[in-house]
Amino acid sequence: MIVLQNTVISDDIRDNFFVCNLEKCKGACCVEGDLGAPLEEDELAILEQSYEHIKPYMTGAGKLAVEEQGLYIQDFEGDYSTPTIENRECAYAIYDNQGILKCAIEQAYYDGKISWKKPISCHLYPIRITKYDDFEALNYDRWSICAAACNFGADLGVKVYQFLKEPLIRKYGEAWYGELTELIEKEAQAATT
Repeated sequence: MIVLQNTVISDDIRDNFFVCNLEKCKGACCVEGDLGAPLEEDELAILEQSYEHIKPYMTGAGKLAVEEQGLYIQDFEGDYSTPTIENRECAYAIYDNQGILKCAIEQAYYDGKISWKKPISCHLYPIRITKYDDFEALNYDRWSICAAACNFGADLGVKVYQFLKEPLIRKYGEAWYGELTELIEKEAQAATT
């Protein structure tokens, strides 16, 4: 376990390999699971402000899900997530011409329509964050649908924290990420001496 500022980071994030391999999994993380993508409270207003720019990228079924359920839903624990299409894929999921699930929010971002790339929970996956009063716990979420990503990461020699550099910086800042990599490198050096 790595303790850094107000975060506690699982060793799995340092030790395990991971690089998304959409050609193999077809974006299954946008379909599988019991809810849509987790949303942070500050993202709700961003979604509300951005929706009219995201909507043209969505499928008819996705738009209908939003009309019926709202831009986001709140579960029994008070947490927010994206609505789903018939309890399956995220309402904001879109299929490309190869049948790979992509994100309407992210597509609107890439096209310069909005400045929000996508929910941080999606950007950080396979890291899941649990919030406590004084700190946040970052854990690696093992899921069989990501086996190809684990293999691809191992082939390329890329660890979870390295693959997720951009979203980790987005969430915690450059200084935090720099400290994380420095701690991991020092641990690796100490282990070899």
